[in-house]
Amino acid sequence: MFEPNVLRTVLACAFVLLARLVVAEQVTVRYAEGLGHGFLSLRTLDGVLLADGDLFQVARASRVTSRLVFRFKDGSVYEEITVYLQRQHFRLVSDHLVRKGPAFRQPLEMSINAITGEVTVQYADEHGEQKVASERLELPLDLANGLIPILLKNVRPDAAPKAVSLVVATPKPRLVKLAISQLGENTFSTAGTSRKATHYVLTAHIGGISGLLAPLLGKQPPDSHVWIAGGEAPVFVKAEQPLFLGGPPWRIEVVSPVWPDQADAK
Repeated sequence: MFEPNVLRTVLACAFVLLARLVVAEQVTVRYAEGLGHGFLSLRTLDGVLLADGDLFQVARASRVTSRLVFRFKDGSVYEEITVYLQRQHFRLVSDHLVRKGPAFRQPLEMSINAITGEVTVQYADEHGEQKVASERLELPLDLANGLIPILLKNVRPDAAPKAVSLVVATPKPRLVKLAISQLGENTFSTAGTSRKATHYVLTAHIGGISGLLAPLLGKQPPDSHVWIAGGEAPVFVKAEQPLFLGGPPWRIEVVSPVWPDQADAK
């Protein structure tokens, strides 16, 4: 058990921190999204290939639909379809997440209606029985499910929002704040040419008493890391993040097509 005085101090500090993260800061549209198709890889931090992926995106007027899918070598699938508006600010409309297969501790499906606040989760309990849970949440305008790389491409590195909101996919969906900080620039290269990317860190702050005690109990989610190459057209380069609560951080990278040489083709 925690000493009463220690617990009171922890709670007081946590309440101060959470109070500073309450205000929702919508990200201004600086670079409008359009038609796109990107190739991705998913690896462990040790470099072991887990899955190949695609990111598809279609824009119709100010409404954009993106689809991210990872196909695992063990047959698992991670798929997220995100619909959002890009007018003066980015605004999430809906998000549909599916994760299934042995790669995930608890396969589930979650749908978010960001306009009505309705969140529905389908999952299997510890006995394998299928369950459906639906809940209406007070969803803020800065809700960022499926939008993190897009938002970070549009922020100014010296003026990023302090935090954005996220609905965590669990049997009981939970709204958390992701505090955003910057760790400067890191160097990478393409075809032998040196380039730089801004390194962002996103730290989850869970609400309620359970969130306040999570760091002390060793249940605080690991930070997520995202790298964005700036310039005339900012672009996502890499991310290191868990794809489910309690999961290990995995590395997502943009990859280029690899062609067989002429001898292999023959």
